Amino acid sequence: MEKIIELSHVKKIYHMGTEKIRAVNDVSFTIDKGEFCCLLGTSGSGKSTLLNLMAGIEKASGGEIKIKGYDIRRMSEKNLADFRQRYLGFVFQAYNLIGSMNAIENVELPLVFKRVSPEKRRKLAIKMLKQVGLAKRMEHRPKEMSGGQQQRVGIARAFVADPEIVFADEPTGNLDTKTTMEVMDLIHSMARRNSQTIVMVTHDPRLADYGDKIIHILDGNIQDVEVRHTAEEIEAECKAEAEKFKEEMLLKKKKREEKRKKLMEGLSEGKGKNEL
Repeated sequence: MEKIIELSHVKKIYHMGTEKIRAVNDVSFTIDKGEFCCLLGTSGSGKSTLLNLMAGIEKASGGEIKIKGYDIRRMSEKNLADFRQRYLGFVFQAYNLIGSMNAIENVELPLVFKRVSPEKRRKLAIKMLKQVGLAKRMEHRPKEMSGGQQQRVGIARAFVADPEIVFADEPTGNLDTKTTMEVMDLIHSMARRNSQTIVMVTHDPRLADYGDKIIHILDGNIQDVEVRHTAEEIEAECKAEAEKFKEEMLLKKKKREEKRKKLMEGLSEGKGKNEL
């Protein structure tokens, strides 16, 4: 499979007075297109810093980070911002929704920056919110939704522009166990059906089990890289999930048509009785 993310001898050093803190210490690995990759480690292990370096949110102190063959360390801030808008999506632990906006408006935001027309972006946002199970919450603002519903909005926002890579930093950190598993299933299935790459930070080994590749991190160093699924297995899962989703959409369409047909028949019968 295509290597979509490549890290070579990446370092991140923070200076605290005369002391040097090595948050990421000479890290090298690759992530293939379509892989679900988990960065697993305890608090303070450097996993979130590593994700921020890959996403271009922070600048590495050394080494090389390539995404889709582009060296993001050499990009200007403007080019990096354009690159993120074009190829990357983000799911945050704290949801990061705008409180004054409803669910549709929050999901539309990435499309606003991509200069998608208002009519098209609203259509895409509604479609995505339906996919994450929020058909009845589209007009609600964040404070009117539960944590799980807010994170579903966050997921819809991350996926609405069809990014090739989605970065997720402890996306279920504020959720209860039941909602956590629902959100993880949602992220996994959405990524599979579109053959998208996920890079997720977690401290929970149970959530890391969703990964095709688990990168174990301790004190800024890689302790182990655990490959759980082959490229062929990932590709087969992606095809199966895409087919399953297609069948579900066709079934929903059929039910809507049947409901509409019954409604029209009922209206016709009512009209006929009135005429008599």
